[in-house]
Amino acid sequence: MHVLSVVAARSDLDEVADAAEPIYASLETDAEEAAETVADMVRSADADLDVTTTIKRGTPFQSIREYAKRREIDVIAMGTKGQTGLDRVLLGSVTENVLRTARTPVLAVPPNADVSEIDDIAFDEFLLPTDGSDGATIAADWGIALASQFESMVHTVYSVDTSRLPRAQEPDELLSALEHSGEDAIDTVRERASDAGVSVSGKIATGSPADVILTAESKHEIDLIVMGTHGRTGIGQWFLGSVTENVVRQADVPVFCVPVSADPPW
Repeated sequence: MHVLSVVAARSDLDEVADAAEPIYASLETDAEEAAETVADMVRSADADLDVTTTIKRGTPFQSIREYAKRREIDVIAMGTKGQTGLDRVLLGSVTENVLRTARTPVLAVPPNADVSEIDDIAFDEFLLPTDGSDGATIAADWGIALASQFESMVHTVYSVDTSRLPRAQEPDELLSALEHSGEDAIDTVRERASDAGVSVSGKIATGSPADVILTAESKHEIDLIVMGTHGRTGIGQWFLGSVTENVVRQADVPVFCVPVSADPPW
């Protein structure tokens, strides 16, 4: 387990070096305390885990991404909201930038996630949204692998966003074609889950993708959403990147975000 705390470099401070260093020193002391707090949490959860703490100075999302690449990190875990001010990192925007640029899966955890007791955290119900793209398939593989480890139930959903359909002479035919694509996408997830011995249900729903996903989260009492960070664009298709960001902002549960560049989970 690696615990990284980044002190944001500030150009206005760097212009006055004599005044900057004492401020940076104070911020780095706070960062060390924050990192050690997390390290203590790790040790309390599992005394056998090795923990490394690191303090960096730089642009937070770039430092996180570069650290993950150099250390061959498997998963980055981050909060979706942070603190603001002269000596604080705006973790919300940092998380979004990491989601957009990291080549490593990111576990984005909202501040209202139920983690009061680590021993009681359960991941019984997974939600795997799909748009049938390669990015969604890679995310599904990760979700199914995790669900297999936790012996979880998987729910998959495909959104037909009729608000984006053009005014065509044969709208019913276009809608039917999109629903057929949705069935194919859901069948792909079903087959992969079945091969892994994971229970799965699937549904095609009409509405904006983020709304469909958040509705499914509530309906099935989802514990973890697993989705890709890049998907399809075009008529009747949804750009999974922007949808993922909207879901991360609004979900009440952690969202495991998988980039297309992620290595397979096995």
